Amino acid sequence: MKVLLYTHALLWYITSDLRLSDKAREIIQTKTNLFFSIASLWEISIKINIGKLQQSSSFDDILIRLEFINAEILSLKEEDAKTYVDLPFIPEHRDPFDRILVAQAINYSLDIVSGDKKFDLYPIGRVWE
Repeated sequence: MKVLLYTHALLWYITSDLRLSDKAREIIQTKTNLFFSIASLWEISIKINIGKLQQSSSFDDILIRLEFINAEILSLKEEDAKTYVDLPFIPEHRDPFDRILVAQAINYSLDIVSGDKKFDLYPIGRVWE
C-alpha cells in the first residue's frame, strides 16, 4: 500500500501523540511507500510562522524525521492543479490544503493516512483504524 501522510499524522507521530491511531503508527514505522506533500510542508511553515502551531520540534527537525521515515516529498504539478479544479465542491470540506492532498492522492493512486473522515467524501482511500 502506498500512502500519503496527512499533516496531523506526521506531527502526531513525531510527538508520540496518543491521538495517532495504532494503524497509522504501524504504517509510518514500516518506512516504506510513504509520501508527504510539499503543500503540507507549506501548511506547517505557515502555521508555525503565525503562531497557530506550537511544535517542540523545529521545522528542520521535521524535515529530518521525514528523511528518517523515508517519506518521499511530492511536489505540486500542473496535473494536480487540473485535478483540484475538477474536485466536487463539498461545503463541509473547504480547506484548500486538504483538497490539494486529495488531488495528489488521486493522481498518484495513494491512500491518505488521516483521522479526518471528511476525506471519505472523495474517491480516495483513507487509512486510520
